[in-house]
Amino acid sequence: MKATKPTISRAVDQPAPDTRFYLFHGPDEAQSRALAARVVEALGASKTMIPASAIKSDPATLLDEASAMSLFGGKRVVWIEPATKDIEQGLVALLDAPATENPVVAIAGALTKSSPLLKLAEASPLALAYAAYAPEGQDAERMVIDLGRRFGLKIAPPVAARLADGCGNDQGVVAQELQKLALYVDASTEAPKELDLGAIDEVGAESGEGDFQKLADLALGGEIDSLVEELTRLSGAGSEAIPVVRSLQRRLLMLAPARARIEHGERLDAVMTSLGKAIFFKDKAKVGRMLNKWSAEDLATVAERAGKLERSLIFTAAPARETLGEELLAIARKARSL
Repeated sequence: MKATKPTISRAVDQPAPDTRFYLFHGPDEAQSRALAARVVEALGASKTMIPASAIKSDPATLLDEASAMSLFGGKRVVWIEPATKDIEQGLVALLDAPATENPVVAIAGALTKSSPLLKLAEASPLALAYAAYAPEGQDAERMVIDLGRRFGLKIAPPVAARLADGCGNDQGVVAQELQKLALYVDASTEAPKELDLGAIDEVGAESGEGDFQKLADLALGGEIDSLVEELTRLSGAGSEAIPVVRSLQRRLLMLAPARARIEHGERLDAVMTSLGKAIFFKDKAKVGRMLNKWSAEDLATVAERAGKLERSLIFTAAPARETLGEELLAIARKARSL
C-alpha cells in the first residue's frame, strides 16, 4: 500500500496491527529514518538490525526474525538499512506467511518505479511504502512545527522557517535541535512551551554547531582556503559529519536537474528564475556560479560519492571528521579545476 503526505503521520504514529512491512524510500534518507524511528517508538519496541546480505544468503532469515519472540517478551521491530534488491525474496516470504510476530522496517534510499521491492510493498495490503523527499518552503515549516509538538514545543511559522533553514531542512537534525531546545525551555508534552528566536540564538544549531550548508557550498564552489578554515572548527568527535553530507546531497539534488536543463538549451537566468523560492535569496549568486561551473555528469559523480560517504560514516568506524574533510577537499579541488 502506498502512503501519502496526508496519511503518513497517522500510519507511523498509530501503526496498523496488520502492517508487517514498512518501506521508506526516496532521496531524503534522514526523513525515512525518522519515520521508521516513529514506528519503533509508537510500538514501544526494541530495534533488531539485520543486514540485507544475510537475507540474500538465506531469504528465510527475514521471516524467521519477524516471527521470533523476544527473549524478554517485549515487542521487536526488525530494521534493515540499507535495504536493497537482496531482500526481495525474503519479502515475498514475509508477505505470504499466514502470520508474523514483529513488523519490519526498511530504509531503501532512492528507488525507481520499476523496482520489484517497491512494487511488492505498494501492492500488498500488509505493507506500507512511502517516498521521502526533502521538504522546502512551507512544507519545511510544517515539518518543524509538527516535530516540535512531539517535544512539547509550540512553534510559530517564522521560528520554524529559521530552524528549518539553519538545519538545512534535514528532519533528523531538526529533531535533535528541537530535543535540545525543549530541554532548554523546560518544555514537555504535558507542559508545552512557546519556542522563540531568543532560545535559538542561545543554543540553536547556528550558535554552536556551525553552518552545515556552508561547508557543502564551499566545497562545491572550490573555495579551498575557506573550507579548510571551517573544517578546523568542527568537533573532534565528528558529530556534524552526517548533517554536512546531507546538506551536500540536498544541494546536489537541486543543482543536478537545473544543470541538465541548461545543457538541454535553457538559459541560466531562466533556470534560476524558475527555481524561485527553492533558493534562499542570499544563496542565489553562488548557486548560479555552481551551475556555470559543474556539468550534470560531474554533479552525478559527486552525488554518488556523497552517498558512499554517508554510508561509510554510518556503518564503519572511520574517523568522521577526517573522512568528511578528505571528501570535501577532493570536491573543492575538482571545482577549482573546472
